[in-house]
Amino acid sequence: MLGRALVPRLEAAKHTLETPSQRELSLFDSNAVDAAVTGCDAVVHLATRIPRPENKGDPGAWEVNDRLRAIASRLLVDAVLRDPGAGVFVVPTVTMVYQVTPADEETPAGDVPAHLRSALVAEQQAHRALDHGRSGIVLRLGMLYGPGTECPNPDPTATATLHVTDAAAALEKALVVPGGLYNVCDDGGTISNARFKGATDWRPTAGHAASAYK
Repeated sequence: MLGRALVPRLEAAKHTLETPSQRELSLFDSNAVDAAVTGCDAVVHLATRIPRPENKGDPGAWEVNDRLRAIASRLLVDAVLRDPGAGVFVVPTVTMVYQVTPADEETPAGDVPAHLRSALVAEQQAHRALDHGRSGIVLRLGMLYGPGTECPNPDPTATATLHVTDAAAALEKALVVPGGLYNVCDDGGTISNARFKGATDWRPTAGHAASAYK
């Protein structure tokens, strides 16, 4: 979903892309990951396996997604750290890790549900890249809506929302933003997006949440 929105933007900006499919690259094979990352300036880790809504409560439904978040993130960061030319690692997670609101990047994630714990593990890998001198970037995205998502319109019960095209624009900006953690969501929710807006010229242009939080 995010890849379909991001790749055309990066192509239009004249980036040279490698976008291997699941059949072409196992993200659980360290040698294959090393080979894929070699020669790249940046890695944007968008691989997920979110279960269908009707299956989200099934036993094991989140297993592959958890492995993509935890194991694949570790192997990708390992590869980035081994390649002196790979300076950027970007991983999107979710603002749903906040258990209290209002919230900003200084708010602790708290005791998150089991299916979100791997998102925090992926974030730790981005911080590991940052600790080793690379630009490790986490974008905590609001609940996505728009083309290709489960929701055509923002969920009024969500603490933060984000149109998929605005998410893609933020991922492009993440390639040049200083390393660290950023919330990326529509204006007006209970989670602040001020840090990312202050670090870039990104603004949510497709979102239409009601204004409530500054």
